[in-house]
Amino acid sequence: MFEKVLIANRGEIACRVIRTCRTLGIRTVAVYSEADAGAQHARLADEAWPIGGPRPQDSYLRGDAILEAARLSGAQAIHPGYGFLSENADFAEAVEAAGLVFIGPKAASMRKMGSKAGAKQLMQARGVPVVPGYTGEDQDPALLQREADGIGYPLMIKAAHGGGGKGMRIVRASEEFAAALASCQREATSAFGRDRVLLERFVETPRHIEIQVFGDSHGQVIHLGERECSAQRRYQKVVEESPSPFVTPELRERMGQAAVEAARAIDYVNAGTVEFIVGPQGDFYFMEINTRLQVEHPVTELVTGLDLVEWQLRVAAGEPLPLAQDAITRQGHAIEVRLYAEDPSQGFLPGSGRLEVLRLPDASAHVRLDTGVVEGDTVTIHYDPMIAKLIVHDADRPRALARLREALADCEVVGPKSNIAFLEKLVRHREVVEGTIHTAYLDRHLEDVLPKEDPLLPDLLALAATACLLHDEAATHAATAASNDPSSPWGIADGWRLGHGGERLLCFHYRGERLELRAHGSAGDYALEGADGLSLRVQGAAFVAGRLVARVDARQHRVRARADAARVLVHDGDQRYPLERVPAFLFDQGEAGAGADRLTAPMPGRVVVVKAQAGQAVEEGQELLVMEAMKMELSLRAPRAGTVEKVQASEGEFVEADAVLLTLEAGQ
Repeated sequence: MFEKVLIANRGEIACRVIRTCRTLGIRTVAVYSEADAGAQHARLADEAWPIGGPRPQDSYLRGDAILEAARLSGAQAIHPGYGFLSENADFAEAVEAAGLVFIGPKAASMRKMGSKAGAKQLMQARGVPVVPGYTGEDQDPALLQREADGIGYPLMIKAAHGGGGKGMRIVRASEEFAAALASCQREATSAFGRDRVLLERFVETPRHIEIQVFGDSHGQVIHLGERECSAQRRYQKVVEESPSPFVTPELRERMGQAAVEAARAIDYVNAGTVEFIVGPQGDFYFMEINTRLQVEHPVTELVTGLDLVEWQLRVAAGEPLPLAQDAITRQGHAIEVRLYAEDPSQGFLPGSGRLEVLRLPDASAHVRLDTGVVEGDTVTIHYDPMIAKLIVHDADRPRALARLREALADCEVVGPKSNIAFLEKLVRHREVVEGTIHTAYLDRHLEDVLPKEDPLLPDLLALAATACLLHDEAATHAATAASNDPSSPWGIADGWRLGHGGERLLCFHYRGERLELRAHGSAGDYALEGADGLSLRVQGAAFVAGRLVARVDARQHRVRARADAARVLVHDGDQRYPLERVPAFLFDQGEAGAGADRLTAPMPGRVVVVKAQAGQAVEEGQELLVMEAMKMELSLRAPRAGTVEKVQASEGEFVEADAVLLTLEAGQ
């Protein structure tokens, strides 16, 4: 076994690999960019080495810098994680040429499997069902247009090198093809350094089911069952689970055999994933092979009880697979979701910023957390904005879903906006609960699962106020106890002040509204008065086993509630209600309608396309600029019809959030 391993990655996957190495007594080496100097993976490793600037191409995509760090640190092997250089055959070859072990497949296998086009051609030659399409090397746009017209629509344009939903477009008409191709190629070049694409017929309402395979250098290849990843938004997996609620034992056997045969055909070694498109009748088609560990590998680990990173290390060290196919058993059901810094209400716009508050559920036999950040860390603009992976396991699917709902309710992110409320609504949606969702469902029915900020019912407002009152009283008691006069009458925390009988004013900001309550009482018994004659009586309020228990007008409630000096969050079991605490004398509605004459950058990023010029007449919603940020393209459109007054950004320019990129002539 290795004595020292370098992890050529960052974030949660680097932390994940480090943890397994530590249990095996292997010392670890992290690499970090300038933006990650204080990142958790750099702190968790035994040693860490700088490799360049914040942009991936200046650091985590620099194979030469990573190899130099391995040489200087004395690492014997390199684990690539996923993303970045994990599926780069040239890098794998360079690692071996440097006398190190690449913890993954051989470069020759990667060259056959790492390209979607090459893998598809190989599978077709071996008789594996594939979706009709074009995988040729000739990338002339006119040829691609002809091939697309011949395949028929709808079709999908896919980056030949890469994954993660990047560089993919669905085209439903011939006249849409050229623009979609250009956008896809730009995104592919930015994300993977290559602009080659392949075309394939788009299968309507498919399931996305993948098989985890493992091979060793002794000729053994097995599979570890399937994962279903059909809940997707714009090709990004949102919910992953194992086993699939759709797959029958007979279908599992056929797909497993097909996946193993594909791996055997190219002498595959280490962990890999064979992905299939599965039709409503159980017909399946090869989609691609990922020559790395997948983001969703924890669901396989939880149902099999295996540590796949440990298997990777042992196989790379020359050991045989720890188990044969007939020794693989699967127990229960596991589900994974990913917590992202993104804003679902704004088209899932990626976010960045300091994690002022990060609360996650406690890890247990049923709940697993894979994360690369802690409270106080910053989600940067340079990398994927994932905060954590939340994975649950239980005896069956209904119980696992119940565990997931409870675990999500325990999550809270303050700072950048997050997708937690979206995930909570999604895992309660009928298509997910019944296990009938297909890959196109969310894009067609997104409004059904986007969280809505419902009006705050009086009882919930009373509970939010009660949580704040209990928090404030506890804070006052604690401050008094630590003071020079712990018996001071001013530390009783009942709200009493000279001149009035214990009235406290609580002010909140919710859904753009100011909410005020006047509170009398203390220690869990309060009379609350609000606008329009609102009057509520709270009795017996206390925090018990992490829940707020209280009677509101004699009705008993038990809810999650967390309060501090700046905010309060109440969760009624189905939905979360976040309120901002605001000073009694301060409230700012903001400028309604501001920005109608301006197009601003929604976040920091690089301008890649400018489609407008001064004097040009534009229509409302017309695409005027394209930005690249958080490894994705953002289309910026005209806020109204009018005439362009000035374009203030140029192609290739890096701009900060809220920078004015274009203005329209006023008064039109």
